[in-house]
Amino acid sequence: MLLRIRSLSAFGVRPVSKRWLRIGVRAGVVAFVLRILAVLAWIRITGDATNIQGMYTEGGRGGVLSLVLATLFLGILTPVGEELLLRGVVANALLRYGSFVGVVGSALIFALAHGINTAFPVALVVGLIAGEVFRRSGSVWTAVIVHVVVNLPTVPVIVFAGMGLSTSSSQSERASCLSNVK
Repeated sequence: MLLRIRSLSAFGVRPVSKRWLRIGVRAGVVAFVLRILAVLAWIRITGDATNIQGMYTEGGRGGVLSLVLATLFLGILTPVGEELLLRGVVANALLRYGSFVGVVGSALIFALAHGINTAFPVALVVGLIAGEVFRRSGSVWTAVIVHVVVNLPTVPVIVFAGMGLSTSSSQSERASCLSNVK
């Protein structure tokens, strides 16, 4: 990149107006609601209700530092990195073939990267919305905002769910408790 491209704007790293940031927040709220519906549909269709985020609930036993670090990494840094890669690089490359290919293609790659499990429909919804907001605004930062709005409220819930489990409970009891929280 540094040899050929001298500006990060080629990857969507451009200034964005406050209007587009507000649109990103609203789109993130829509994605947050739609992801719940997408997971419910996934469970209904596949019967797979496996909690793939159990490791994060285990991390909740670490106390306040665990909450702060999980919020920083899962709620902020992960969305920045994923959006720079998936929207800034992948969607930008695919948008050459049209808006449908760019938005849907990058969303599918994003969802597949999260695996064929209950995270797939969530990632697909977030990818579609973040991709469209990115396409329309021309800035990766709007997609980052969408992703942060979706991830950020999830982090405390996951971590606090882990804190609520007693340390003496067995692995199967923890799995049972987590599968009942839906």
